Amino acid sequence: MSSDSAGHVARSTIVPESETAPSARVRRFLRTADGVAVDALYEPGTVTGTASGTPSVVFVIAHGFTGDLDRPHVRRVAEAFARHGAVVTFSFRGHGASTGRSTVGDREVLDLAVAVGWARSLGHARVVTVGFSMGGSVVLRHAALYRPETGTGARTGTAPRTGIAAHTGAGAGAGAGAGAEGRTAAREVAHPERSEHSEHSEHPDAVVSVSAPARWYYRGTAPMRRLHWMVMRPEGRLVGRYAFRTRIHHRDWDPVPLSPVEAAARIAPAPLLIVNGDRDAYFPLDHPRMLAAAAGDQGELWLETGMGHAENAAPEALLHRIARWAISREGLT
Repeated sequence: MSSDSAGHVARSTIVPESETAPSARVRRFLRTADGVAVDALYEPGTVTGTASGTPSVVFVIAHGFTGDLDRPHVRRVAEAFARHGAVVTFSFRGHGASTGRSTVGDREVLDLAVAVGWARSLGHARVVTVGFSMGGSVVLRHAALYRPETGTGARTGTAPRTGIAAHTGAGAGAGAGAGAEGRTAAREVAHPERSEHSEHSEHPDAVVSVSAPARWYYRGTAPMRRLHWMVMRPEGRLVGRYAFRTRIHHRDWDPVPLSPVEAAARIAPAPLLIVNGDRDAYFPLDHPRMLAAAAGDQGELWLETGMGHAENAAPEALLHRIARWAISREGLT
């Protein structure tokens, strides 16, 4: 696989998969609709499968900002979910071995889409997306844009312009007004971009968002102010690159993507679980409550006593409880 000077993949070595899930771990690069090579890992899990030998449920794990699929905290999450079904982990653009640069929750929706498409192409009947922090915002927007009616997603039509927000897992804040976000949503739906696996449905059957923001450009906590500095300042992006091994895009979002709270309102009929710790140093409890309120009857809110932020703070018992919740939803048993 080769890449140009901007880090975009110029030639893909990806080959089509069969409809039978592998019986062992498979690691490969997936090409997104905008040409980024996403490092992805499939694990068959440790549960008994269906009559065909393939577990019916596959969990697609979306990590937080500065994570990647090889990080110990991401591996711990994957190992917990592997006891309940197959698992796909991947590194978002600009993280780990994936190419491109992080847009901190904007074009990452394309990375998740190609991972979900790959999971479905391996023969799994149901896909559950589980996102943490930045990944938590990405699973919300992905589910809102990649609907079962169409099987493919939509993003903005302005492919060359990617941007940034801020967060350890998502843009943060009370930035754009509702009118601007509504116009952005219309443009996202109007310009479909098919990925390599778009012949397979790229929508999730259930969604779990852990430690995610409700709104972009949030600076109400000290960790979020530090993260804004890292994302938006040249010297901060150098720190991100060399201290956190995360390559961050320097351009602003244009247009501003659909906000997490607007996305949560558009996910139905897929069931949605919102999880947040009451000791989260990044996002206070008004964020998960806003998301749950937007989701309405299709959403469920868990506020975890003593839990901090994202993957590192999620106890193993909670991960198993999340997996059981997903499997118990209608159509996932």
